[in-house]
Amino acid sequence: MLQRSPSTFKTTLLALFLTVYFTRGQSSSYDIVVYGATSSGIVAAIQASRLGKSVVLITPTSRIGGLTTGGLGQTDIGNKQAIGGISREFYENIKTYYDNPANWKWEKKSEYKDGGQTRTTANENSMWTFEPSAALWVYLDMLGKEKVTLVYNERLNRESGVIKSDGKIESITMESGTIFTGTIFIDATYEGDLMASSEVSYTYGRESNAQYGETLNGIQANATSETLRGTVSNNNIYHNFVDGVDPYIIKGDPSSGLLPFINEGGPGVDGEGDKGIQAYCFRMTLTDHPENRIPFKKPADYDELDYELLFRNYEAATGTLEEMYSYGDKMAPWINAPMPNRKTDTNNQKGFSTDFIGQNWDYPEASYDKREAIVARHRQYQQGLMWTLSYHPRIPEKVRDKISKWGTCKDEYAREDGWQEQLYIREARRMVSDYVMTQKNCEGLNLVPDPIGMAAYGMDSHHIKRFVTAEGFVSNEGNVEAYVKAPYPISYKSIVPKKKECANLVVPICLSASHIAFGSIRMEPVFMVLGQSAAVVASMAIDEQKPVQDISYPRLKEKLLEQKQVLE
Repeated sequence: MLQRSPSTFKTTLLALFLTVYFTRGQSSSYDIVVYGATSSGIVAAIQASRLGKSVVLITPTSRIGGLTTGGLGQTDIGNKQAIGGISREFYENIKTYYDNPANWKWEKKSEYKDGGQTRTTANENSMWTFEPSAALWVYLDMLGKEKVTLVYNERLNRESGVIKSDGKIESITMESGTIFTGTIFIDATYEGDLMASSEVSYTYGRESNAQYGETLNGIQANATSETLRGTVSNNNIYHNFVDGVDPYIIKGDPSSGLLPFINEGGPGVDGEGDKGIQAYCFRMTLTDHPENRIPFKKPADYDELDYELLFRNYEAATGTLEEMYSYGDKMAPWINAPMPNRKTDTNNQKGFSTDFIGQNWDYPEASYDKREAIVARHRQYQQGLMWTLSYHPRIPEKVRDKISKWGTCKDEYAREDGWQEQLYIREARRMVSDYVMTQKNCEGLNLVPDPIGMAAYGMDSHHIKRFVTAEGFVSNEGNVEAYVKAPYPISYKSIVPKKKECANLVVPICLSASHIAFGSIRMEPVFMVLGQSAAVVASMAIDEQKPVQDISYPRLKEKLLEQKQVLE
């Protein structure tokens, strides 16, 4: 039975057992090469092993699991019945893990009540909320039962590391000089680096609404929660600023300059495309247990001006907003979803929160060094935010009292400050293949003839930029929260490139989808589903000696159903 390791030592031993070390310049060959040990990559590797293929799983980092082991323990699904196969197996293993009393250290199982949007109901055989360490242990345990070579800390040489011949990838070379050759390659990174280095067509940012006949793509300056969701909701409370927040360093004086993190110029024209990326953040793993809590600390390079908009947002609240801001969590700019063992998955909420709006636009195409700088700046911003909310005198006392009880966890991540390495990359590159998933698919208006899995979450985009309104106040732009009526299928063609561009690559994360459709598909359980289907496609392409684009869909469907995927 799965158990919590008494320390990180046991997990480390299991990870070492699964790892094969390569010397610089060494070459190894496999049937399937999976680059990116995200949740999608892990599931792809497991499925490839179960189908009898030799497989290597390469992670550019020192920790596998991506966001599933990096803080996103509140599973975003939409409809649990859409989740099958190895993805469902993972959540069943999470339940098995927590059925063991030894894995409840900081509270009793009977004391835990999940309060997020995806709750585990009585008598379910799966569990949908979990600690990052629990997810890591489950993944390592699942990999330990398979013939998967797991390689840590190897980054693709993005400039010259992909060798192609006759429209196929022959090998990929890491920055260390290590070479991996394979028959089929799977890019399971959040960034799509292997895809991009293989000269496959892709995009990033927002398409115009006109490009694919959509209504929720492009600039959304005049959108509100009410118009997008079709439900009564106050956008000013949940995701935007209180009316009347001044954007200038000296209030009322445009010549003094804009406060940090506000874009010059207006919002742009509604529905037009741009290269804006929905905001990133760290999905914080927090605890209020005194023995496990690391109090929030003021960063060494803290700049109070970075949080002036936060102060002004509280100070501008009057009337009904002031009343709502006077009660507990409604006053705190976060969603603090409970996880087991008195921990949380803490996410963005309100106009100024953990989302570092507008500060990630360069990330998709950035060099490794520049990406690391972007990640570090996000962490520094968020560390400063949490210290400010906990201790700064301009924050209402009730907010300080509420948030200062929390802190990062001693027992989750390798960093001494308790912060994770994995940033929430909500979107980066997106492939452009022969089929592009769009809003019409999400709404059930267009049904694909070749489903390889299903998505069910709403079309969800976090804010993309801040701007000054015509009235002279600050506002966020880009938030979309639009329901989907029912689970909808994802096309086989959306995870394979155009055949003329690459005949032996499958892309389950940075798939072919518009910005707004990707906002629905981009959930970890769906990435697992797509990773499994990618491995089935890869295995069939090897067996039949065909390009990944030429698999007979009826046979593919049969294989997917054999692996317990949900297709309708």
